[in-house]
Amino acid sequence: MSQERLQKLIANAGVTSRRKAEDLITQGRVRVNGRLITELGQKFTNQDHIEVDGVPIDRDPKVYILFYKPRGVISAVSDDKNRKVVTDFFTDIIDARIYPVGRLDYDTSGLLLLTNDGDLTNHLTHPRNQIEKVYVAKLSGIVQSKDLEALRHGIKLQNRITAPAKTQILSVDRRRQISIVRLTIHEGMNHQVKEMFNKVGYPVVKLKRERVGFLTLQGLNSGDWRFLQHEEVSALKKL
Repeated sequence: MSQERLQKLIANAGVTSRRKAEDLITQGRVRVNGRLITELGQKFTNQDHIEVDGVPIDRDPKVYILFYKPRGVISAVSDDKNRKVVTDFFTDIIDARIYPVGRLDYDTSGLLLLTNDGDLTNHLTHPRNQIEKVYVAKLSGIVQSKDLEALRHGIKLQNRITAPAKTQILSVDRRRQISIVRLTIHEGMNHQVKEMFNKVGYPVVKLKRERVGFLTLQGLNSGDWRFLQHEEVSALKKL
C-alpha cells in the first residue's frame, strides 16, 4: 500500500484542509499508532491508526454535495450559539463527516459545496486557481455603471487590493431606491462582497451566490441539495 504525507491522509479523511492539517500536526494534536507526531513530511498509509485530538480519523468514501444554503444558516459543522448549521441538513442522510468548502455569511443564501475531500477543498479555495464565484446583490440606492468602476479595477479591502471584478447592473427600482447587481469575483475574503459594495456607497440589502465555477443552482430551491456527478467532480479538479 502506498504511503502518503500525514497531512494529506488527514485532509482526505475530511477532518480539515491540508494546510490546516499541517497546523494540527505542528501543534502536537496528531498521533499515529499511539506516537505523537509534530514534524511535517512523515508518510504513513491508511492502515496506520491516526488520531486527531484523541479521535480516530474516519476513512469514509468521498462525498460531494451541492447545497442551496438558505439565509439564517451558519456555514460550519457546529456553532457555539446553537444556531442551525449547514451540516444539520444532512445528519440523518449522510454518515460521512462532511464540511463546507469555504463559507457564506449567515444572512447570505446560495450555492455552497460540502465534501470530505480535503484535496478538492484546498484546490477550490486556493487563490492561485482563480475559480469564479458569481453573486447577485440587492443594493440600497440607484446604481450607475460608473459607480462600480472601482470594483472593476480593484479596491483596497482588508489591507490588500482586490482583484478586478466583473459587474453587471440587472435592474433598478427608482420608487423603492433599490438596485440589483451581479458581481463576479474569484477571491474569498470574509464579508468581501458586502464590503466591496459598501466601499462604493451601496449597502447590501440581500445577497445570493448563484454560481461557483461552472456549477449553478439550476433546479434547486432554498434548502435543496444534490450529489455532484462524477463528471462534475472531475471537472472541478481541473479548474
